[in-house]
Amino acid sequence: MVESINTKVNLVVDATSYLGLPKYGKIMLGDRGFEFFNDKHVQDFIQIPWEEVDYVVASVMFGGRWIPRFTVQTKKNGNYTFASKTPKKTLRGIREHVDPNHMVRAIGFFKILKRRLFGTKKKG
Repeated sequence: MVESINTKVNLVVDATSYLGLPKYGKIMLGDRGFEFFNDKHVQDFIQIPWEEVDYVVASVMFGGRWIPRFTVQTKKNGNYTFASKTPKKTLRGIREHVDPNHMVRAIGFFKILKRRLFGTKKKG
């Protein structure tokens, strides 16, 4: 059985982890860190202490009405992508522990396209 790093749990939400193949489970936000536990395989889990979280990048669509997924970028171990049943509630819970300046929106499709088209040409 996996032991939680949290002593107090603030929020538990159904979620999907996109580390490799999609895995369904629960996100747990607590006083010490962010945790994801797989529903089917107990030994398949992700635990990220709040000190390790560098940025949280959210894909925002339709003016903030829909957030399909968000990415937790850590200082040493890379990026972890998740989708939550209630993403706004989850991101508000994360904002209590992570600096709000480190929670950003992902750039949109047209900005990526614009950077590809106009960013590759050299001036002068």
